[in-house]
Amino acid sequence: MELFANLAHGFAVAFSPINLLMCLIGALVGTLVGVLPGIGTIATVAMLLPITFGLPPVGALIMLAGIYYGAQYGGSTTSILVNIPGEATSVVTALDGHQMAKQGRAGPALAIAAIGSFFAGCVATVLIAVLGAPLTKLALAFGPAEYFSLMVLGLIFAVVLAKGSVLKAIAMIVFGLLLSMVGSDIETGASRMAFNIPELADGLGFATVAMGVFGFAEIIRNLDHGAEMDRNLVQQKITGLMPTRKDLVDSTPAILRGTVLGSILGILPGGGAVIASFAAYTLEKKLAKDPSRFGRGAIEGVASPESANNAAAQTSFIPLLTLGIPPNAVMALMVGAMTIH
Repeated sequence: MELFANLAHGFAVAFSPINLLMCLIGALVGTLVGVLPGIGTIATVAMLLPITFGLPPVGALIMLAGIYYGAQYGGSTTSILVNIPGEATSVVTALDGHQMAKQGRAGPALAIAAIGSFFAGCVATVLIAVLGAPLTKLALAFGPAEYFSLMVLGLIFAVVLAKGSVLKAIAMIVFGLLLSMVGSDIETGASRMAFNIPELADGLGFATVAMGVFGFAEIIRNLDHGAEMDRNLVQQKITGLMPTRKDLVDSTPAILRGTVLGSILGILPGGGAVIASFAAYTLEKKLAKDPSRFGRGAIEGVASPESANNAAAQTSFIPLLTLGIPPNAVMALMVGAMTIH
């Protein structure tokens, strides 16, 4: 009963008109900035943090949460429409979402991304209240061996997701590992492959590399005279926004699985939301009766990763609120905001 009383108190505070307005403004502004390719949630929250300084503490934190979720969701829009991930967690969404847009089904893809994000966010909110303490114990049980296994699992997912030659996929993973070594060594602080360039001292950002790999290639391809259809894609009106009954039937199990997987992986420090989206997509591909549909416009390939990354974004609050330990850079900014207020 105490749980329901606490939830009722929280909803009573959140549903006040002024706090609802703060959330609406935060989500709208966060989405508008989040759709810009390459900026990501960290830069969005950091840029918009100062606008909350003059607000009451509760309203400011609600607005910041709205900014965070808006930026998290906004990345899927550019992934689907122009094949340029707006955020690191939206990379997987581009695989099937953009193919759906090419087939004239951008509306259902955007709608399913929104429905999955909303459902996963609501479920994860309740999970924070119900399973906050037990899930924190699970996160604390993860040591170096478990994190190493997670990273290896992520690299294996990259091979599984690849289309075509497995050898080329492995070569790209090794190249990615080489790129990740650029910057300062975590243990010794020694410079690795930075060539005395100050901008490389912090390494190469994942969102920057993802935008370059997807966005730059897409822009070059669209400049080609043979890509007339792709250039027209951006000019087309998005019609038929609501998904069909078949879309809902196909995507509902994917949304449920993505929500559960994202909720679990979101509490882990580091790239919980990124790993969650890749893991959810791989799970759907493995469970599908016809895996060849993925990468060609399968709606499950949009529903599951979008649900997973939004659930993970929500449950990343668990270590912060229960232990005071921010699991990622955005949560570190939230700690700063709480300290300020």
